[in-house]
Amino acid sequence: MSHTAVQGSVGSHSVVPARTHTIYLFEGENFQGHMMELNGECRNVSEKGFDHVRSIRVECGPWVGYEQEDMHGEMFLLERGEYPRWDTWSNSYRCDRLMSLRPVRMDPLDHKICLFENVNFEGRKMEVCDEDVPSLWSYGFREGVGSIQVTGGTWVGYQYPGYRGYQYLFEHGPFKHWNDWGASHRQVQSVRRVLDMRSHPRGCFHTTA
Repeated sequence: MSHTAVQGSVGSHSVVPARTHTIYLFEGENFQGHMMELNGECRNVSEKGFDHVRSIRVECGPWVGYEQEDMHGEMFLLERGEYPRWDTWSNSYRCDRLMSLRPVRMDPLDHKICLFENVNFEGRKMEVCDEDVPSLWSYGFREGVGSIQVTGGTWVGYQYPGYRGYQYLFEHGPFKHWNDWGASHRQVQSVRRVLDMRSHPRGCFHTTA
């Protein structure tokens, strides 16, 4: 199901805003079976006639998918590209279910994130500006992350070093407690920037096989 762009007017000319997010969901692996196109959030894929999402193609993104309906449960960052089966978008290798998804809010400012050891922005602080950190431990930040302040860009954190394990999306704004980013504990051990060519022309993140 596709959401149609809304027409507006500037003077005497009609304008159709360019699509900024397009994703294709498939019921079968390897992009087979029934297909659904989305250009905005979907709170429950089953209400669109999908029993299961088994492969995904992101045309314009990025997006974030969720294990449960209404944007709950384990989350999965979906950047531009192809995902032929569930384990290509899940780093935890625990969940093969995706029931809701929405576009990621991209912030065009230079990337800046502050990690705090304790909740409410207290304790030891680590500031990261415009770089990816594959291991917070190697930078001496070893006691976990209790709160986060994102003042520039969009970020994704991971449970383990090397961008592995559960994923946590950090859009612009404050996260006073690890529950605010959907975690049940404060274990974040690597972070990286979410880069999009439309917002950040210097490049984008590429996964390795």
